[in-house]
Amino acid sequence: MYLYLKPAFWTTLILVSSIWTSVGVNAEEEECPSMADAGSLQQTQLIQRLTHVCRYDRLERPFEYDSDGKRLPIVVKTRIYVYFLQNLNSDLLQFKMHALLQLRFQDKRLAYKAFNRSDNILGQKHLSERLWLPHIFFANERESSILGTDEKDVLTSLSPEGNVIISTRMQASLYCWMNFQKFPFDQQFCSTVLESWMYNTSDLILEWEPHTPISFDPEMRLTEYNMAQFWHNTTIVESDGNNLRHGAFAGNYSSLSFTVNLKREIGFYLLDYYLPSMMIVAISWVSFWLQADASPPRIMLGTSTMLSFITLSSSQSKNLPKVSYIKVSEVWFLGCTFFIFGSLVEFAFVNTIWRRKENIELKKVNSKYIIKSTLTPRPARRQIGGSLSNESRARSCSSLDNIVSSTESVRNGTGNGTVNQGFNNYLTVHPNLPIIRTECAEADTVSICSARTSNDHIVDVDKDKKDTPPTFTTMTPQEIAMWIDRRSRFLFPAMFLAFNALYWTFVYVL
Repeated sequence: MYLYLKPAFWTTLILVSSIWTSVGVNAEEEECPSMADAGSLQQTQLIQRLTHVCRYDRLERPFEYDSDGKRLPIVVKTRIYVYFLQNLNSDLLQFKMHALLQLRFQDKRLAYKAFNRSDNILGQKHLSERLWLPHIFFANERESSILGTDEKDVLTSLSPEGNVIISTRMQASLYCWMNFQKFPFDQQFCSTVLESWMYNTSDLILEWEPHTPISFDPEMRLTEYNMAQFWHNTTIVESDGNNLRHGAFAGNYSSLSFTVNLKREIGFYLLDYYLPSMMIVAISWVSFWLQADASPPRIMLGTSTMLSFITLSSSQSKNLPKVSYIKVSEVWFLGCTFFIFGSLVEFAFVNTIWRRKENIELKKVNSKYIIKSTLTPRPARRQIGGSLSNESRARSCSSLDNIVSSTESVRNGTGNGTVNQGFNNYLTVHPNLPIIRTECAEADTVSICSARTSNDHIVDVDKDKKDTPPTFTTMTPQEIAMWIDRRSRFLFPAMFLAFNALYWTFVYVL
């Protein structure tokens, strides 16, 4: 059937096939532009031809081979310049950083030195979008972004040898796991960790630049912290099926990190927390100079100082996380609370004593017996005192001439002895003791008085005074309350000074 077609049809078919063949050849030539005139091309044209799909695949990393033909991993050099570092956010456990991140690597596919060109090619984000770039991320980031107004601040530099430098100005909020046991005398170690996202160590290795890998703006200042030192490190992170923070899920990944040591400045806390708390504790001691029955002013003073100190402490700790361990600031809080609460307890104690109706008998006027007598039940002490007073008898002994022994007169039941009323030297004798005879002898000008018992044992009266029963001193409840207040005026400050010495020694030893 085709043999009967007209010759005009065959002529048209031949012309169409020839035109189609010529169009396909031209299309192939446009798909892979020539680099013959690369020396005279503009930078945009040169980049377009270098990164054409026939020569460059931006999804494939740069490759290099060793002498055995084994493919080597690409090495990415890293440098960071920090020009802003915000104070640590203790509540969120993070800090904010503005920095310039610079990555440098070699891609020989982009080398154009052979075309007699020696100028570097500079561009912004549109240039970096045509190139292969390593995917680097902050392992401890909360959020990060590239800075810029109309266009993102990304600078791309390409050298004739194929060296690519990507400089990115970025901000990042990074987590910092802090320890507040020594707060506010603490120091924190905050790290910035960079890791490869897609390529493991068989494809990509991160390294710090050999010269000045980490640098800080000399004009950078921190208000609450002082940067003591910093250091950098290079590690390998092992990823498995349980650790899914990398793109390939398994393998060893290259990691870079640098750590800053931030020491907290304590000047603010000394002026706004420690000194005011000391003054509040000292104000609570004013109640010791008030009378024990002045209940309204002493209660108001104690409660107001307690509430003021709690408010002061709450304002300092509200920005801290809720941790389970005890901080150094909490030790100070507990100590000051103890002294303020102690002044309230002291008032309740002396006020209770002040309102007693009966006097208090004391063996001796000192702290031991006063505190003991205020705590001992009164009926037991009254019974003891009454039995001693009812069952004891007094005897007197005098060393003067012409004195009749009072003991003898008591024994004989006669009271006609002459006793000198100008001297009151009494000897108390209990009924259960033997009857004592007193004999007085003169030796020159010294009179010696002795006592003879029924068993003819001679006992010197002045020799053993321990046999004499104790005499009690009576104090009114008001006198005891004022005595306790006077002692508290010195005891509480002395104890608070000792607490301060122990606290600050503990802080600086740690």
